[in-house]
Amino acid sequence: MTSKLFPGALVVMMSIALVTMSQEMHRHDPAEKLGQVNFPVSCNAAARKQFNHALALLHSFQYSEAEKAFAAVSVTDPTCAMCYWGIAMSNYHPLWTPPNTADLQKGAAAIERARSINARTQRERDYIDALGTFYKDAQQLDHPTRARAYEQAMKQIYLRYPKDNEAAIFYALALNERALVIKETDYVANKKRAAEILNRVLPKEPNHPGIVHYLIHSYDVPNLAYLALPAARSYAKIAPSSSHAVHMPSHIFTRLGLWRESIQSNIASADLAQKKVAGTNPGWASQDQLHALDYLVYAYLQVAEDQKAKAILDAVQALSQIDQEVFQAAFAWSAIPARYALERHRWDEAAALTLRPNAFPWERFPFAEANIHFARAMGAARSGKPVAARPEIEKLAGIQRTLSEIKIGYDWATQVEIQRLSAAAWLAHAERKDDEAIRLMRAAADLEDTTEKHPVTPGAILPAREMLGDLLLAMNQAAPALKEYETVFENLPNRFNSLCGAAQAAELSGDHRKARAYYGKVVALGNQSDGSRPELQKAKLYLMNK
Repeated sequence: MTSKLFPGALVVMMSIALVTMSQEMHRHDPAEKLGQVNFPVSCNAAARKQFNHALALLHSFQYSEAEKAFAAVSVTDPTCAMCYWGIAMSNYHPLWTPPNTADLQKGAAAIERARSINARTQRERDYIDALGTFYKDAQQLDHPTRARAYEQAMKQIYLRYPKDNEAAIFYALALNERALVIKETDYVANKKRAAEILNRVLPKEPNHPGIVHYLIHSYDVPNLAYLALPAARSYAKIAPSSSHAVHMPSHIFTRLGLWRESIQSNIASADLAQKKVAGTNPGWASQDQLHALDYLVYAYLQVAEDQKAKAILDAVQALSQIDQEVFQAAFAWSAIPARYALERHRWDEAAALTLRPNAFPWERFPFAEANIHFARAMGAARSGKPVAARPEIEKLAGIQRTLSEIKIGYDWATQVEIQRLSAAAWLAHAERKDDEAIRLMRAAADLEDTTEKHPVTPGAILPAREMLGDLLLAMNQAAPALKEYETVFENLPNRFNSLCGAAQAAELSGDHRKARAYYGKVVALGNQSDGSRPELQKAKLYLMNK
């Protein structure tokens, strides 16, 4: 954005807001552990210490707290231009959804303020100008275009200052965002490039929260996730006071089907986030808490601990106020009930779901709202109610059209299209149009294979290829169904329903060696089940009789 869009009056208003923010003075517990960050800036000694603390928060995506902490730096040293860079960076938040209008205004005003101070070093001015490329012309340029401009600017800083570890770290983060929001064929190449950069600086700063955090994001793709296990197992120890840091290892545990470790991470993360918000807003939810709970419910459902998942669902649905109205909260609020019904194949429950809480601004998060329409469509179609399924599928089509018309970074339109195709396939099956059903379901599965999930979610509400296996099995095509289930395992190991489907398909195909192996894995996964999954009982019975 240009200064014409943000006149000096806005900078003055921002200064008043910063004073108000800093009156809270972001006093942090001396025992707080966020890792070790050392970003040299030309501010006074007290401000430098505060700056590093604020930056540690930023590197663990504690953006709201980081913004307040950078505002406190501006009070300690009003001539510290880089604290305004920090405020602008706190309003960018890469890997989330793009900043809204208010975020862009605050960020642009902070950049203008930073430039007006005229930082003492060229390096600082370069950082400020690089971030300025993201905020420039935001009303004319879409988010992917500005994100790409920022990534290119950070690349130049990375090359200009080869000994500056922070330049390498922020460039790696920019590469991760580029992989997420820009459609191109070298998605994984950008992830690998980011990981190479981070692995070079890791030995120099082994306790830096940003390095291990962004390594996890760099390897959060199939076939690379195992490379992030060391980072995943160290991040929570480096920054144990950050609920996001405690949660992040579960991204890798989820990719690898390590459900027990994911459960432990997310219980700890949700508890930490809840305690923090309880200190400021008792009875409210924390967006970090809800994000962790979505991952936790997903993991519980994979080990058939349904009562524990239900307890979380009940607790989440009792919440109505949130500390930040952001997409993590929206996604979790819609995904958790959808997962709980669909993963358990309780189609009547899915068909009756409602969007909650009512007062939440769902119009800002149509991709999250789509989860409920998808669940209702699947529930209706699979419980023999095609008339009820059709309007839900039409709503998915409308959301998909809306999302395809706006460039907001990640391609949510394609994800909703996968849901629409999947639901339409099961509707066709309910109407006994099986050729059409297979065509639609295979189209959904093939489309999903060309995409990558957003970091906000542990995975699709239901994987399309798993649903293709289910559809083939429902049509008594066991051998083709087995092939589809086994394909699922390449990207989604240890999924309970895919293992159940593979076991049944192998049994019906006469491959009892495979059936026994898959049923054995089902029983092992559910060895602490607190629910009544019929699939688990079937697996135990099969193993007893064979």
